Amino acid sequence: MLTIKLSKLGKKNKKVFRVIISEKGRDPYGNSLEILGSYDQYHKDLRVKADRVNYWLSKGAQMTPTINNLLVGHEIIEGKKVVSSKKGVVSEKRQNQLKAKADKKKKAEAAAAAPVVEEAVVEAEPVVAEETVA
Repeated sequence: MLTIKLSKLGKKNKKVFRVIISEKGRDPYGNSLEILGSYDQYHKDLRVKADRVNYWLSKGAQMTPTINNLLVGHEIIEGKKVVSSKKGVVSEKRQNQLKAKADKKKKAEAAAAAPVVEEAVVEAEPVVAEETVA
C-alpha cells in the first residue's frame, strides 16, 4: 500500500520535512517513489504539488493523519481533519466523546470564572391585621 507521509530533514533544532510517497512499511528516510513537496513547521509553510497529490490519491494512496490535517488545513484537499492518538487514528465516536468532554470542561471553567452574586436575604416584618371595631 502506498502512503503519503513526512520525511525529516535538516538540523537538530531546525527540522524541515519532505512530503513523499512510498510503501507504508518502508523507511521514510530511504528511497521514495516521488517527492511531492516540503513543509517547514516553524513558518507553517507547506509547498506541495497539488496535482501530483490528487493523482496519487486517485490511484488509491493513503495519507498519514498529519499529512491529512496539513492538506485539509491548507485547502489542498477537501475533507475533515483527523484526530490521531499514539496508537493510530481515533474513531468518530471517540472524537465526539473527546469534543463533549472539552465542551464540558470549558463550561465548568466559565462557570468558575463568573462572578458569584450573593442573594440578599430580606426579612419581612410580620403584618398585623387591624381589628375593626363594630
